[in-house]
Amino acid sequence: MRKKKSENSGFNVWRSYSDMMAGVLLLFVLIMCVTLFQAQKSYDASIKERDEKIALQEEYTLEILAKQNALEEKEGQLKNQDEQLKTQDEKLAEQQQLLAELAAKLKDQESTLNAQKTALDEKTALLADQQAKIDNIIGVKAEVVESLKQEFAKNNVTVDIDSQTGALTLDANVMFDYDEADLTKEGEQALKNILPIYCKVLLEEAHKPYLAEIIIDGYTDTDGDYSYNLELSQQRSLAVAQYLLDIQYDFLNDSQVADLEDYLTVNGHSMANPILDENGNVDKDASRRVEVKFRLKDDEMIDELNKIMSSSDTETQQNEKKNEN
Repeated sequence: MRKKKSENSGFNVWRSYSDMMAGVLLLFVLIMCVTLFQAQKSYDASIKERDEKIALQEEYTLEILAKQNALEEKEGQLKNQDEQLKTQDEKLAEQQQLLAELAAKLKDQESTLNAQKTALDEKTALLADQQAKIDNIIGVKAEVVESLKQEFAKNNVTVDIDSQTGALTLDANVMFDYDEADLTKEGEQALKNILPIYCKVLLEEAHKPYLAEIIIDGYTDTDGDYSYNLELSQQRSLAVAQYLLDIQYDFLNDSQVADLEDYLTVNGHSMANPILDENGNVDKDASRRVEVKFRLKDDEMIDELNKIMSSSDTETQQNEKKNEN
């Protein structure tokens, strides 16, 4: 009995030991499970934290890349702006140079215009003085023409006298027979009534200082040969002049006779300057004529000054047009 009891006691010890070891093992397993669970939990938390950090890092990286791209884009824009500014600076420099050249040209033009204005003022003053002379000469001529008209009217002599030039037209059909150069009796009488009055007025002391010529011009009609008509017109004008010289002592004193011979000029013009009728056709009767006229000393000057004034007006208009352009 004791032996059996002893065997049971030994078995119980081993059993207790076994149970204890099983408990220890279970405890170890539990500890290991808890440790593994905590380790897994810590690992998962670490993985999650790592992933979050990686995601955050990627987000930061993308943000940095975006900022870098934006920065590079701005740098490109700034570079383009710098190039544009450089180009604009170059253009501005060119424009400034062009403006400087234009300013220099404008200064030159201003100097030229000032010089032209000075010259124009001088020419204007000269022309004004010349115009005054012309007006005076024209006034003298008008005065002579008016004196001639009054004197003819006073002596009841009807004549064809030009109101502007004072030219006196004598009908060759009255003065001469057809195709002849000798004065008719009727012609001589007409000249006796006309020429003394005409010459006396021109040789008056008031008019003589301005007188340059007393002119007798002969004209024919357009029929026949030019050379023949030239000789005929010269002979007719010479016949009138000769008659004037023959009677000059009847109405002039010695001094006036000498003056008349100095002033008298005789010309023949053949068929030149024919008289036209209202239809533009040659009036042959009117074309056969002798003209007695006078020229003042400054008549040529008037013509020349008129040309100068006309050319000056043209030049002024051209300069004004040029300045406008």
